Amino acid sequence: MVGRRTAFALGGLVVAACAVGADSGEAPAFAAADAEALPAALLPPAAHVVLTALDVPPGQDAARAYAALARATPASGGVQAGVALGASWFAKAGLEAARPAALIPMPRFTGDVPDDALTHGDLLLHVGAATAEAARLASGSWLRSAPSARVRWQRRGFRPGNQVSGGRVLARNLFGFVEGHGNPSFRAAGTGRSPAGADAEPGPGEVVRVAAGPGVPAWAVGGSHQVVRVIRFATRLWDAEPVPVQERVIGRRRDGTWLDGTPAAGRPAFADDPDGTATPLDAHVRRANPGTPGTPAPRMLRRGYSYHEGPQDQGMLFVAYQGDLELGFAGVQRRLAGQPLDRYTLTVGGGYFFLPDVSRGLPAELTG
Repeated sequence: MVGRRTAFALGGLVVAACAVGADSGEAPAFAAADAEALPAALLPPAAHVVLTALDVPPGQDAARAYAALARATPASGGVQAGVALGASWFAKAGLEAARPAALIPMPRFTGDVPDDALTHGDLLLHVGAATAEAARLASGSWLRSAPSARVRWQRRGFRPGNQVSGGRVLARNLFGFVEGHGNPSFRAAGTGRSPAGADAEPGPGEVVRVAAGPGVPAWAVGGSHQVVRVIRFATRLWDAEPVPVQERVIGRRRDGTWLDGTPAAGRPAFADDPDGTATPLDAHVRRANPGTPGTPAPRMLRRGYSYHEGPQDQGMLFVAYQGDLELGFAGVQRRLAGQPLDRYTLTVGGGYFFLPDVSRGLPAELTG
């Protein structure tokens, strides 16, 4: 068997930039209030992104750096941007009492091999645009607005086949699989929910926003917990596997269709497959959302961006927004421990951040 570290020395790039979804020209319906409040989370993701984690000086300079970046965020012009806060920022700004209780440094999960140079950060600048050059130029412009901030790490990502289908934004990752079918749908404009009904799924706005409660300061209500994971892919090892093996590792066909034939946007009855005959019990999607009593469906909005830094460093920039980390990313990640997909992936960086709702201006509690 090939060891994990050996696998990641093999490298190799596979980019499948083919179309996904028959109704790729569909115009998505997005609630204006949602997009205004959390544009980096609730607008359709741009085809290219630059994620930049920053370290800032302690004291009032930390608050000034945040304010400068947040004020530079555009209202239009085809560029999406968001400035999220890391747990360490609050200590440096002398505002530890204002930190949401759930915002902590990202813990090390089973199988993670974090590189300090790619992990955490006081601030996270997320800039998306239609082209890689536009994203790069916009990111550089924002960084110049806060000269006291120092780049801790930066990754550029792209979304092959980035388009909308069935109210969901889809893309194809470097393993050749379509992603995004499991996200909440944007079909119901202005409601924050999917199509109405007693059994309707929560919509994106409902999933990503933080609600008032214990440990949540008033300024944080309406914002979102942003998780970033830098996940390296062993593409050569993956490409050597037959497609049927790949599909059983993931738990879906390459086009998103479920292994039991359920359409991509549907939900298979795992209760009718208790032994994993159709969908293995340890398949990625089944571990993530097993549908068993007492295990709620994940409440998060996921964004996957491919990245390629060289033949031995390529993979996914996994981004997820959620109102509750335990009901979103953290709970899912613990269920995924030991899944077969771990043989082909290695998380080497990322962090936990908090994206404030700045639609009503910058929170006074954070700007001094």
